[in-house]
Amino acid sequence: MTAGRASPADGKRLTTPVGEQMSKKIGGVVALLGLCALSLFLLSCGSSSSRPSGVLYVLTQGINGYGNNVSSFAMDLNSGNLSLVNYNASTCTTAASITNPEPCGLPLDILLDPTGATAFVLNQGVPSAGVAPAIYAYTVNSDGSLGTPAVVPTPSLMAGDTAVAMVRDAAGQFLFVIDQGSFPSPGYPTPSPTNPSCPHVPASPTDVCPSISVFAMKPGSTTLTLASGSPVYLSKIPTALSAITFTPTTPAGAPSQELLFVTNNSDICTANCVLPPHSDNTVSLYAVSSSGSLTEQVNSPYIVSAIDPISVLAVNTNPAEQNTGGVFVYVGNEDQNGGHLYPFQLCTVVNAVCTAQDVGSNLMTPLGETCSQPPCNNVPPTSVGLNPVAMLVDPTNNFLYVVSQGSNQVFAFRINTTAGTLSALTPANQPTGSQPVAMAMHPSVYIDGTYTGQFLYTSNTNSDNITGFTLSTTSGSMSSPITVIAPAAPSGMTAR
Repeated sequence: MTAGRASPADGKRLTTPVGEQMSKKIGGVVALLGLCALSLFLLSCGSSSSRPSGVLYVLTQGINGYGNNVSSFAMDLNSGNLSLVNYNASTCTTAASITNPEPCGLPLDILLDPTGATAFVLNQGVPSAGVAPAIYAYTVNSDGSLGTPAVVPTPSLMAGDTAVAMVRDAAGQFLFVIDQGSFPSPGYPTPSPTNPSCPHVPASPTDVCPSISVFAMKPGSTTLTLASGSPVYLSKIPTALSAITFTPTTPAGAPSQELLFVTNNSDICTANCVLPPHSDNTVSLYAVSSSGSLTEQVNSPYIVSAIDPISVLAVNTNPAEQNTGGVFVYVGNEDQNGGHLYPFQLCTVVNAVCTAQDVGSNLMTPLGETCSQPPCNNVPPTSVGLNPVAMLVDPTNNFLYVVSQGSNQVFAFRINTTAGTLSALTPANQPTGSQPVAMAMHPSVYIDGTYTGQFLYTSNTNSDNITGFTLSTTSGSMSSPITVIAPAAPSGMTAR
């Protein structure tokens, strides 16, 4: 989730879900300060002893590096309305200055541990200045605000790296970070069949290969520990990632598995590369061990019939203790003629399409249409707005939401939990502010004998605001849009 930059292999531009502009007008900040002082709806511009019913955390990238912070908004769980709690949790321990306006790089992603007690922020770093990407950890205060940030040791993120995005697994056992390395990429001077990825020691502090880092985490703790085997150096430029845990049906009694999916939009191998095949526009699939080590699966990487995949989401539609659904993977691309979602299915059950060997190797295949005589035709991609940069599903895994950065829209779909196909909801999409880059959802919760509303939010970088929608828990439809002023250049967001 970093600003677009040219790809080293073929000149393609990487467009991802965080702010692409480094100069913003000061007016949004002035308006926000006035709002904080005058609005009767705000809880406080500092802290409060009372805990909000719900909290939305929004990263703000500020103006030329000034104002890189986390904003905390109290959420009314009946209406979805937001009230600013504070906006002074810094994402950099070094103060910005005229001579050094961007000391830590832009904040890209924020996530909470499963307990909601700690938050983590990923900073992009500044490759040109030799500033490495960093992860900051925060303790969540009783009023929903964040405490003083602590820099988490991240030895795998080096000066010259360009961080892209991070995600954690559902259990909060591991945190995964992808970075695109240096630009131009160092390449592969000594490839071999046994060591195809990043086979050399970087020649200089800013000559770094793209990689995946895995950190072990513990719910409720701000500590992260680099897992064995990390970082995993890559021969492709990663753009997005998604983690999922599921239980295969073959063999009977098989333990649950954790998988990591990573989209790539450029291959940095030279013509002499032996493995993997030289191919752009792919999805790599890794098995995650109990210690956090990654093993690329036999058939990975998978070619995507799309230019520049920039988002990916794996969804397990199997109900607990049942296998009536499946594991489906949706890949978003940034086709300038209109974005699309490409659907895939993981082999988790032996059937007419998947053999026992396919299930054992976690084979990923394009989603096929239902037919009486396999093989069937592939399900065509689903149209969405330009640059579908982020996706999420509701807690039931029945509804999929896609935010499209280039067309300023959120698209909504019902997932056929058996077949994995998508059908548009009514309305099929809703407008957002300018250049939405991220989404967050607060699910319906049971309070005082009733379920509260369910809400979806987008952060809109160019318009310095947040768009919110109420979601139907039965139909998934989006309604009752609201717009809330945010500090300059909002980016990554998460809710609790």
